[in-house]
Amino acid sequence: MGLWSRLAERLLLGPLLVLLVSGLGMALGQRVYTNTWAVHIAGGPDEADRIASKHGFVNHGNVFGDLYHFRHRSVEKRSLSDHRGTHVRLQKEPQVMWAEQQVVKSRKKRDIYTEPSDPKFTQQWYLYNTNHRDLNAKGAWELGYTGKGVVVSILDDGIEKNHPDLISNYDPDASYDVNDGDPDPQPRYTQLNDNRHGTRCAGEVAAMANNGICGVGVAYNAKIGGVRMLDGEVTDVVEAQSLSLNPQHIHIYSASWGPEDDGKTVDGPAKLAKEAFLRGVTEGRGGLGSIFVWASGNGGREKDSCNCDGYTNSIYTLSISSSTQNGNVPWYSEACSSTLATTYSSGNLNEKQIVTTDLRQKCTDTHTGTSASAPLAAGIIALALEANKNLTWRDMQHLVVRTSHPAHLLTNDWNTNGVGRKGTARLCV
Repeated sequence: MGLWSRLAERLLLGPLLVLLVSGLGMALGQRVYTNTWAVHIAGGPDEADRIASKHGFVNHGNVFGDLYHFRHRSVEKRSLSDHRGTHVRLQKEPQVMWAEQQVVKSRKKRDIYTEPSDPKFTQQWYLYNTNHRDLNAKGAWELGYTGKGVVVSILDDGIEKNHPDLISNYDPDASYDVNDGDPDPQPRYTQLNDNRHGTRCAGEVAAMANNGICGVGVAYNAKIGGVRMLDGEVTDVVEAQSLSLNPQHIHIYSASWGPEDDGKTVDGPAKLAKEAFLRGVTEGRGGLGSIFVWASGNGGREKDSCNCDGYTNSIYTLSISSSTQNGNVPWYSEACSSTLATTYSSGNLNEKQIVTTDLRQKCTDTHTGTSASAPLAAGIIALALEANKNLTWRDMQHLVVRTSHPAHLLTNDWNTNGVGRKGTARLCV
C-alpha cells in the first residue's frame, strides 16, 4: 500500500458494495457455507444443550417447535465447501431428527429509492451527475446503504452540534472539547468565522436528507461527532487524546489538518500521537482497528510534498487528495506516494466547489481544498462499513485502492506498477 500518488478520481461504490455484501463465492455463483446449523432435536432444550456441547456447538436457542439454531466454535465462518464430518457426527445422535448446515442467501431490499429532496442536492455534482464524473453515491443509496449504524468523528475546531442539518445525526459520545476539557464541541464564534472548518467537514459526511435544508451528506444516516482540538495550543497530548477518543464507539476519524504546507516543513506525530495511532488500529472497533482518514495537504503551489508529512504518510492513515469538477489536478494538490485515492473538491474559478453545512446554522457552496476531499472519503467508508462491519482498517485500505478508478483524473504522468495498479510517474512504481 501507499505506492500511489493520486490513485483515483473516484471511489466506485457499486462494485465495492457488491464485493462486500456478496462475497467472492456468491459472486461466482457458488454456495457459501456458514458455521451454523438448523437442527431438529427431540427431548427439549436440555437435550439440545447437551448435544451442542458434545459436538463443539453453541446453542443459540429454540427457533420454533423442536428446531434449534447451532453455531460451531471451530468451523470456518464462510467456506465454499460443506463440513461433512461435523454434519455426519451430529446426525448420528439418536435424538437428532434432521440437521442442515446453513448457506448464505442473497436477499435485496425492495425499497423504492427516491432522490433526496434537499434544496441544494441538485448542486452536489460530485455525489451524482449524468456524465458520471462523480462518487456514485446514488449507486450505494439505491442498494440501501446510507451510513446507518456507523459513527464518524471530525477532529477539527469543533462542530456546530445544533445545526439544523446535523442535529438529528449528532452523537455526543463521538464528541469532546479537548481544548477546554469538556464534553461540548461547539465552536468558538468570532467575527471572521475562523472556526467553521469542522462544521463544514461534518456536513459532507452526515448532513441529513429530506429535511428541506441545504444538501445531504454522503452517509446521511451516519452518526456524526466532533472533537474540538484545533482552537487552542496543539500539543502531542492534545493530538493523542483526540485520536483515541472512545475507540470502541467511533468507527472513523476524519482529519483535515497537518503541519505547514510551505514546502519547507518536515513534521509528523510525536510519541503520544504515534502510540494513539498504533492503539487505534490494534484495539479500536473491538480489534478490527480504527479508521483514520487524512487530507493529504494543500501545498502544491509551494511544491510541498505530503511524503514529508508524517500524518499522511503513516501506514495507519488513509490519505486522500483532490480532483476538480472537470477531472483536473487542482493547483493546491501535493504529489506523493502516500496518497491512496482522490475524491472531488474545488478547482479553478470556473469549476464548482463543495456544498455543505456552515457555521451559524447556514449552508455554503464554497468549501474547498483537500479539507473537503477527506470527509467525502470518510462518508464513502461509512457506507462500506454499513455493508460489512467486519472490515479491518487494513481491509479498508485495500478496498479503497482496488475500487478507485483512474478514468477521470486528467494528468499525463499515469504509470502502471508491477501489480497492474495505476499511479503517477512522479514516484517509483
